[in-house]
Amino acid sequence: MTRRRVGIEEELLLVHPKDGTPQPGFAKVRAEALARDETPAEHELKQEQAEIASAPFKNLNHVRVDLRQRRDQLQAAAAAHELAVAACATSPMQVSSTVTPDARYQQMEGRFGLLGRQQLTCGMHVHVSIESPDEGVAIIDRIRPWLPALIAMSANSPYWQGTETGYASFRTVIWGQWPTAGPTELFGGLSEYNALVADLLTSGTILDEGMVYFDARLSRKYPTVEIRVADVCTDVNDGVAIGAICRALVDTVAQQALNGYAAPAIRSELLRVASWGAARYGLTDTLFDSVDRRPVPAADLLDRLLDLVHDALVHNGDLAMVEHAVSRMLTRGTGADRQRRMFTANGDLTDVVLDVVGRT
Repeated sequence: MTRRRVGIEEELLLVHPKDGTPQPGFAKVRAEALARDETPAEHELKQEQAEIASAPFKNLNHVRVDLRQRRDQLQAAAAAHELAVAACATSPMQVSSTVTPDARYQQMEGRFGLLGRQQLTCGMHVHVSIESPDEGVAIIDRIRPWLPALIAMSANSPYWQGTETGYASFRTVIWGQWPTAGPTELFGGLSEYNALVADLLTSGTILDEGMVYFDARLSRKYPTVEIRVADVCTDVNDGVAIGAICRALVDTVAQQALNGYAAPAIRSELLRVASWGAARYGLTDTLFDSVDRRPVPAADLLDRLLDLVHDALVHNGDLAMVEHAVSRMLTRGTGADRQRRMFTANGDLTDVVLDVVGRT
């Protein structure tokens, strides 16, 4: 078995370098990158955002280096226009965000009202290469129980519009309001997957296939499964470790499908409950194990996940890196925990954002 390629997309905030408030500066930052003859970031729904994406690599050290370089380039282009970059999944500061002047995005904001106007969130999407769309759907059916654990590990959005939300990943809550977002039922095959996408388009609710926001989906552009549940991580190492777990999950369940193992028959309502708990608590409390249908300590669920994908992590050369990253997350906490510690120490959300900027 050869190693699958992995690519990681990160959505990032553009903020004021002194007070941490998001700023609508994407067009200037993109023009600056082009003037520097660098690969520019891509636009997102809001002008206060930018998206970077690594190239696909088999070696995740190369993904790490690539993301760091792209972050550095984005930061330099932003600094030229008195902006900074924050890998933060929601803005701790109050902001009235600005839709990107793109016909599709403006139509989205018009159709979805307040949901579109308030949707300033930053996720991390992991692309893992697949052999075929049929294999991809088999994978999507089988990774469903483990996606809430990725939410818990990546949780990096405890604040929203100047308010402590009580959630570790409030981005998950806000994002989940889109009509196609969240966990899916079992598809059973590619034809069923395509039929559902066609029905969603026919409904007239979403504008196009790009708005199929399943927790995991077949990529429209690449021969990959795209896993979309994670908050953007401030620490690149955390994001890369989650990417490694995603690849190992894909490897493991793809082999299960080849061996004739059925996908776990778990209702999407239970998966939604598991995702809610992961968003609410991160790694600080029990999480719902949807396979055994019971709450378990977060560390126990991560142990079970790593046991499941152990052989794939070994094959890919990622075991030591992932074990170290998960141990670090359980010891020091998630990005949400770090943000809360900063606020407790200083009592100022500006300091929270500027700490994120410094670590981005």
